[in-house]
Amino acid sequence: MDKLSLGTLGQHLQTLRQAQGLSLSQLAAAAGIAKSNLSRLEQGNGNPTLDTIWRLAVQLKVPFGTLVAPIAVPLGEDGVEVRLLDQGKDHPQVDAYWMRCAPNTLRRAEPHTPGARETLTLISGMLEAGPEGDTRTLSAGESLTFAADGPHLYRTGDSWATLLLSVVYHEEQSA
Repeated sequence: MDKLSLGTLGQHLQTLRQAQGLSLSQLAAAAGIAKSNLSRLEQGNGNPTLDTIWRLAVQLKVPFGTLVAPIAVPLGEDGVEVRLLDQGKDHPQVDAYWMRCAPNTLRRAEPHTPGARETLTLISGMLEAGPEGDTRTLSAGESLTFAADGPHLYRTGDSWATLLLSVVYHEEQSA
């Protein structure tokens, strides 16, 4: 991630954390990262993984896109690149992403916020995706919708896979 993108992420993290009245220690512990790493991220330094950004978004109860908007460069690691295309402003909130996975990649995704659902449409290649233990293999042009508030995965075969991905964030219902 370039310096400008890291600075944007850091500003968003700090603003959201402070708005929710959380200390660095509280958010770091809840997200399972070191307080020093969170502090560096808020200062626009470090090299966060996609999982770290997702865990922080879940703990802050915001969509992933809220942390990464308006970062224009793809975020990536271990053969996976993700770019936020658009972030909805309605309720429920819907974020749209472009995602590309290298050949022979297995990407295990952590649960999103409660009630979140993903819909993906494969543009090219072959892709196995869905909740762990209930995946489906897709060919170009096929779509899949699944609950994303549990562990899920994306697995490619011998070729690149490119897909459009939308995440619908349903608000938690109060009891």
